[in-house]
Amino acid sequence: MNSHNDDQRRTADTSIGRIVSVNGSKAIVLLDGSSDARARSLKDGPDMGTLIAIETSSALVLAIVSALSVPVPSQREGDGEVWIAEIGLVGELVKGLDGKPLKFNRGVTNYPALGDRARVASKSELQCAFCGEAGETVRVGCIRQDSSIPAMVRVDELLGKHFAILGTTGTGKSCTTALILRSILEKHPAAHIVLLDPHNEYATAFTEWAEVVSPRNMHLPYWLLTFEEIVEVLVGDGERKTETDVLQDLIPVAKARYANSRSGEGAKPRRADHSRYTVDTPVPYRISELVALIDERMGRLENKRDLTPYRNLKHRIETVSKDIRYSFMFGSLTVYDSMTQILSRIFRVPVNNKPITILELTGIPSEIVNVVVSVLCRLTFDFALWSEGQVPVTLVCEEAHRYVPANSALGFEPCKRAIAKIAKEGRKYGASLCIVTQRPAEIDPTILSQCNTVFALRMSNDRDQEIVTSAVADTGAGLLEFLPSLGQREAIAFGDGMALPVRIKFDELPPHALPRSSTARFSERWQKSLGDDGFLEQIVERWRLSGTATGDNSHNMALMADALSINSAADTNASPAPAPQGEPRRETPPARGSAGTPVPGNGHPTSRKDAMPPTHTPPAGHSARSASAASMMGDRVNAPGMSSAPSRAPSEPPSSLRTLRERLTRPHG
Repeated sequence: MNSHNDDQRRTADTSIGRIVSVNGSKAIVLLDGSSDARARSLKDGPDMGTLIAIETSSALVLAIVSALSVPVPSQREGDGEVWIAEIGLVGELVKGLDGKPLKFNRGVTNYPALGDRARVASKSELQCAFCGEAGETVRVGCIRQDSSIPAMVRVDELLGKHFAILGTTGTGKSCTTALILRSILEKHPAAHIVLLDPHNEYATAFTEWAEVVSPRNMHLPYWLLTFEEIVEVLVGDGERKTETDVLQDLIPVAKARYANSRSGEGAKPRRADHSRYTVDTPVPYRISELVALIDERMGRLENKRDLTPYRNLKHRIETVSKDIRYSFMFGSLTVYDSMTQILSRIFRVPVNNKPITILELTGIPSEIVNVVVSVLCRLTFDFALWSEGQVPVTLVCEEAHRYVPANSALGFEPCKRAIAKIAKEGRKYGASLCIVTQRPAEIDPTILSQCNTVFALRMSNDRDQEIVTSAVADTGAGLLEFLPSLGQREAIAFGDGMALPVRIKFDELPPHALPRSSTARFSERWQKSLGDDGFLEQIVERWRLSGTATGDNSHNMALMADALSINSAADTNASPAPAPQGEPRRETPPARGSAGTPVPGNGHPTSRKDAMPPTHTPPAGHSARSASAASMMGDRVNAPGMSSAPSRAPSEPPSSLRTLRERLTRPHG
């Protein structure tokens, strides 16, 4: 009791002024002036953003200083002055029976009265307000008012109600994103995070935790696309109605034919089977079957002048299918149902010690980047929906102004709808959204307004500041006045993910966890010349390789050996062994005809010669993978040019086949 009385005496001694005005969310404190007996030195006075405590009968009201002024300045030295502090009421510490603060609550139920004394909050009060319960929060830095008090983020509130990281170029958005996600992953190793990385900068920040997917090892088959997405890829111009109508009519037929061929009912389905699938149903179909259907329809046309749209569509399909840049979408020579494996790899089910998937978008053709983002965002929402919230997923959308622009004439409409759906409805199903952008004014304000937690780094543009101010509904919005003057690694944090609106300084990332986003050191790099031929040759080689989709050559040789069914040690009754940790799985190459032309599972030759993109494999024993592997084997066995040799025990391969496998899998050099 004596210690409590001492605290009360210290509280009285450290008061800085009295309440002279109160309204619904704000109050005014008349600060003790120089002529007052309780005058304090300048260092004891409040600063902008300081947390102020006001004693009431049942609670300790907390407020943030949003403005300081001297409305009546003195004309001569020694004259009295009026010092005013405007404060925003943000919450209260509920007192226990002994009068000590117990718990922090947002909002105010016991308003201060006129004449109540105000003081700077003590360290213990700051800890009680900002730290919360340790099990529900993670540290991201320290608060500006007292660097010994950690800035803690409420994980469930942060992710469950979406959050945004905003700031001008060079202020540290990438480092902030990496820091927050790393802090979450350290305490939640079985997370499910999908990060869209348009600049290939985050792989170095999550080396130990990330499954990195790039165009070189990505597998996103065309049959996963919705009708609007496939039209964007194959037609491009939505005004070409004839070609769009052809796809709308023939894609369901191609899906039905593939399904019937898998079930052994022959190549042509019954008429009633067409209604089993829509243009948006995510089931496989063969692109060669779609081309054949276009040919059939062209043959039935009486007026040959109507052939132009069909020829244009067929030419576009053939061009895209042969374009190596599209190999992650059209490069699979063996069509099979790999949706389970795709979901497993993207959404980390099971996690396998890699709780974050980084999707590197550099290298994807610019004309379909928005389509790929649309597919990934749509899959995120649908996966959360159909898993009934059992696997909460967080989608991190870097450079979000590209995909959800404020201008309705820009962007890809299905992509905007997919992200908006997560923002508006994702909370119900466990799909959360993180928006990262340097231009808040160029992003759809509806999306930004759904982000209940905002980390605002330095911003100097007036329009950007206005958008942030309008998107943040909090009594501490006066802190946004600091935005143009924030230092490096500093931010104003608002919303449900934070206990209080606060100015924070982020912790520094260790060197091994920094993203590849640092500003170039011109003054250092321009001190010496690097213009030798060898350096330029390396640049040209990397430049050209970025446009290819071929993977590691030795791995391709091993895949070819597997395609020839050369297994040195396998059990016919055992499930296929999973790929090593982090090693992507590839689709099995097709059989080859007598002329050496690859033959896909539908029996139609194709001119593609590049390696197929790898995909991820779920754990051994997965029924969907076993079924798809069996169907792939069926395609290879029935392909033209393949001889049906007598079966052998897998554990006893002939010596010639063992030698061939060794030659194919032997590392070069």
